[in-house]
Amino acid sequence: MSIKSSSVPGSDELVLSGTPSEGVLVLTLNRPSKANSLSKEAVVRLCECLRAAAADSAVRCVVLTGSVRIFSAGADISGMAEHGVDWYLDGERLDRWREIQDFPKPIIAAVNGPAIGGGCELVLLCDIVVAGEEASFSQGEITVGVIPGDGGTQRLPRAVGKSLALQMILTGERISAQRAYEAGLVSEVVPTARTVARAVEIAALIASRPPLSVQLAKRAALAAYALPLAEGLAFERDRVVDVFETEDRAEGMRAFLEKRPPRYVGK
Repeated sequence: MSIKSSSVPGSDELVLSGTPSEGVLVLTLNRPSKANSLSKEAVVRLCECLRAAAADSAVRCVVLTGSVRIFSAGADISGMAEHGVDWYLDGERLDRWREIQDFPKPIIAAVNGPAIGGGCELVLLCDIVVAGEEASFSQGEITVGVIPGDGGTQRLPRAVGKSLALQMILTGERISAQRAYEAGLVSEVVPTARTVARAVEIAALIASRPPLSVQLAKRAALAAYALPLAEGLAFERDRVVDVFETEDRAEGMRAFLEKRPPRYVGK
């Protein structure tokens, strides 16, 4: 699949964007000389793209990818080595990670090659993960004397379970795409050449659904990680009430009864 990409204005090509299908935005990490490492500048630029996507009603789903060789090598070790813990504690940097976490529309990670350290943590922030056969995942921070600090110690156990998560965190060793699939980190493993195309196919299907319902469903599902069951069920119920107030809900039910395709407008 060919995606016409362009740099986001002001991005210095740290992130490329493309629109291969209606409602779908593909964002590509683009620091090839640094193995797509996540410098503060790269994370800031990624957030600029996501902020624009959140405000653009034409964008209904985002695909995030790297290159065939590597998804992302993680944090910028040179910056961390030079500035120490101040690099990690930089308020703007931490705010941008929270902004990715709170992005309201679905994000699908299309992973070819390694997702290491912060790269794996970035994958963990995505809602659906499609991996190429040659992809791998690791929390390698321990190998340079630190620990995961952008969510790895919290999200990875939720994704793959305590035993495998601690093995990955404490050894720094990689797991294969197939092992990640078996553990629940990845939803599909596909031939490397099909990774982005398959992610776009899923994104296009999501983009065809009522966008407000999609966003509310994402909020409800993610609440399961933060709330006890009783509170989560109440949160879900409130989101159902929200859905019933939308025009698209009425349109979807009308179309079903009239046996015709629905026409969703995002209201």
